[in-house]
Amino acid sequence: MKMHGLGNDFVVVDERGITPRIDAALAIRIADRHRGVGYDQLAVLSDSSDADVHLTFWNADGSQAGACGNATRCIARHMMDALQRDTLTITTDRGVLQAVDQDGMASVNMGHPQLNWDAVPLSHDVDTLALPIEGAPAATGMGNPHCTFFVDDAEAVDLAVRGAEIEHHPLYPERTNVQFASVIGPDHIRMRVWERGVGITQASGSSSCATAVTAARKGLTGRKVRIDLDGGTLHIDWRDDGVWMTGPTAHVFDGVWYV
Repeated sequence: MKMHGLGNDFVVVDERGITPRIDAALAIRIADRHRGVGYDQLAVLSDSSDADVHLTFWNADGSQAGACGNATRCIARHMMDALQRDTLTITTDRGVLQAVDQDGMASVNMGHPQLNWDAVPLSHDVDTLALPIEGAPAATGMGNPHCTFFVDDAEAVDLAVRGAEIEHHPLYPERTNVQFASVIGPDHIRMRVWERGVGITQASGSSSCATAVTAARKGLTGRKVRIDLDGGTLHIDWRDDGVWMTGPTAHVFDGVWYV
């Protein structure tokens, strides 16, 4: 399936009940927007003994990601519709995630944020709320690492240059997603994102969660915020049981890939 959440697009491959076929080389071939299908992330469905389905994520460069919030929402919406249910359980590298129907949109609990330096992970012990990087960004783990800058005007940032620089910063041994965000109000943020292994994307669910958590930790907003991305709006709610993300999804088409 080809799907997207706010223009953050995915290929979803169903490997339930069959021998796994996706590896790094095949993920790269499918990612080619001229000779393959094209995507920001690839999600693979497989059987789970602990939940309704297990998800594994690949980036366009053939590296793996521990989480992908928008893909998780898209798949949850599709499966809840197919199963005629309003709840779903999903396992990823983050553990067991819950999804629920919320007024026709998929809402997913992305789990608790990882706030300690070694859980993000970072290369050494530093204050995760004010990293020793120009601009004093914050580090957050949401199953994958994030580096969040708060700036006066997110639109003015040269994201292609700054994102690429920060992705490979030595403080992040596994590279990082990078967000530049501006606070519009106590419950409203504008954000742009650079995803590791991909580049500039229209939206990112885990990045939105990391940005909301950082804004709340810094006292810039409350724990429930609207985040406007290049591709649209997500609603993030950092609750006692984890970070919930809600937004629209789209199922674009089904297809068959001949290996």
